[in-house]
Amino acid sequence: MPAKREDTTTPALDVPGAGRQAAALAGFLAVAYTISFLSSRVITSHSVGWYATASKAPWTPPGWAFATAWGMLYTAMAVAAWLVWRQRSEPRRSAMTIYGVLLLVNLSWAPLFFGMYPAIGAAALWLALGLIVVHVVAAAATVVRFGVISRTAGLLMLPYVSWLVFSSSLNLYAAAYN
Repeated sequence: MPAKREDTTTPALDVPGAGRQAAALAGFLAVAYTISFLSSRVITSHSVGWYATASKAPWTPPGWAFATAWGMLYTAMAVAAWLVWRQRSEPRRSAMTIYGVLLLVNLSWAPLFFGMYPAIGAAALWLALGLIVVHVVAAAATVVRFGVISRTAGLLMLPYVSWLVFSSSLNLYAAAYN
């Protein structure tokens, strides 16, 4: 009697239903917007302090542009993560782990750059620069890992990487001239 072959297809029950998918999307958006809110609280509390008088790069956009850009980026990130989450492929777990690390690094940058400057001065800006380099690497890794699972998800993360590279230039200028 021939050996029974294992079914390698994904059972229909593995695919999240529409309600679960909608709830997951709402959850991904909520996490992204919570990180945005927490970061903005730190930034706002210091934007009238030391940062208001700090030397800034000549190419620094106005404050409203940061809020607009980050709002769009956080939305794109959440949708990208949701697209990956919906897939039931094996690389999903590692992709979502890298995304989780990315979110933690993201959440850590503003308190280091804005919050620690009053306590340790320019060292905070240099440390933040190191962290933003880690941030860029984590974001690039997320693009690659997401792109393997969902091309759209990978593409949605590209503007985030571009913005981080731009933000790195602002951080470098601040560290060098403050």
